[in-house]
Amino acid sequence: MSAPQSPARRTVLKGAAALAGTAGAGATLAACSTETDSGGHTPATPTAPVDLGAAADVPVGGAKLYRENKLIVSCPAEGEYKAFSAQCTHAGCVLDKIVEGEGNCPCHGSRFDVKTGKVLRGPAAAPLPAVPVRAENGKLVAG
Repeated sequence: MSAPQSPARRTVLKGAAALAGTAGAGATLAACSTETDSGGHTPATPTAPVDLGAAADVPVGGAKLYRENKLIVSCPAEGEYKAFSAQCTHAGCVLDKIVEGEGNCPCHGSRFDVKTGKVLRGPAAAPLPAVPVRAENGKLVAG
């Protein structure tokens, strides 16, 4: 049977455990972030025009996720397109899929309406920012 620990040793061990927990939480939060610009901010919308490819790839009445470009484009009617940032407004994660008209954030479960950008389920509180998009010669250009 070992001798009881002194209060000083117990205090040191509790402090070390708390510090390790804090460091682990920081690493977890860092995993939710995305790339940053030179100013340390994550751009939620394109800063220059982005060619997304064929406009026909976005179905009428549906939407398409351009994850590599951090964009969602919907087509409410033939020849009409709306685009939103696909970067969650909660922690900056990029949405990973569209399910039944909702963009899904894989980090914390926020859901967004892909036709309006509105939050359908938190923890995100702010809607997805709108991004200008246009069709040119059968291709979509965002930004």
